[in-house]
Amino acid sequence: MTEADVLVLLEQGRHRAAFEGLIPLFRDRVLRLAWAMLGDRAAAEDVAQDAFINVWRGLPRFDRRAALGTWIYAIARNTALMQLRRRRKLVSLDAGSGSEGAELLDSLAGDEGRPPEAYGVERLLARLPDTQRRVITLFYLEERSCEAVAEELGMPVGTVKNHLFRARAALSDLAGLTGDSR
Repeated sequence: MTEADVLVLLEQGRHRAAFEGLIPLFRDRVLRLAWAMLGDRAAAEDVAQDAFINVWRGLPRFDRRAALGTWIYAIARNTALMQLRRRRKLVSLDAGSGSEGAELLDSLAGDEGRPPEAYGVERLLARLPDTQRRVITLFYLEERSCEAVAEELGMPVGTVKNHLFRARAALSDLAGLTGDSR
């Protein structure tokens, strides 16, 4: 099923069939967006599930002012942002060791069933600041244009390009590809 097929089903008022058709189209992309924002696979899976529940609830009101994918990503982004807000409240009650990045890397390394080399890109992305990680994920992994990334993240196109430039430089440094011989 294609996105156009889903839109036809929506026009026909067949919301259940449309929903069943859009899940395979957007599941992986929503999960990657949630992971990019949260940096935690389990939390990303929870957010993706919650996002699709919100999509289901909002499907009868989808008015095509935005593309279907943009609408779904906005819901996923907002769901992830709500999770981040909840997380901040919990973290603010903690003493705050500042070791969240190290905990993320430890959790990735301890995941059973995947070879360690499968985490190379994930480990590098996990070390980027949140905004750079989101921009890189949307631009490269989701193959979005700078304009689409800007719209989805609510920032100017120039800012997206700046984050892309800085993230590429940071990834090169982290991967040891800079050739800097200081």
